[in-house]
Amino acid sequence: MDISPIIRPAEQSDVDGMVLLLQQLFALEKDFAFDADRQKKGLNLLLEAANGVIMVAWAKQGVIGMGSGQLVISTAEGGPSLFVEDVVVQPSRHSHGIGTRLLQTLGDWGAARGARRMQLLADRNNAFALEFYHRRGWQQTQLICLRKFHRERDQT
Repeated sequence: MDISPIIRPAEQSDVDGMVLLLQQLFALEKDFAFDADRQKKGLNLLLEAANGVIMVAWAKQGVIGMGSGQLVISTAEGGPSLFVEDVVVQPSRHSHGIGTRLLQTLGDWGAARGARRMQLLADRNNAFALEFYHRRGWQQTQLICLRKFHRERDQT
């Protein structure tokens, strides 16, 4: 019998499992290269951040899904907005409602802190993810994402 996973805030002991999930996610995204040390560093910073959260889906075998969110101030909304990142579920657990539960839990966390909207970026070539978000009421905007590295990325 498959018991539904628990959705809860991530803990330090979840980091290795989350790194494995990020490896799966970054394999799909052309804009990011997987670097376990860099991803561990980012996860640890987010675990310590007062304005951020990582939610995990945990089952007896460990972390099987995750999603992160960070509060940012939106001048358009006149208040906080929740920037959602790194929503990923083990492929063998797709279509079990885990991603939906992760997004709902992130949304609840943000709303409790005054977030007026949620926003995220998704790889334009990840049709599975885009369809997942569209089925859950997410709308594509007219905005595009641009980025520029401020300086050379450190190699540590």
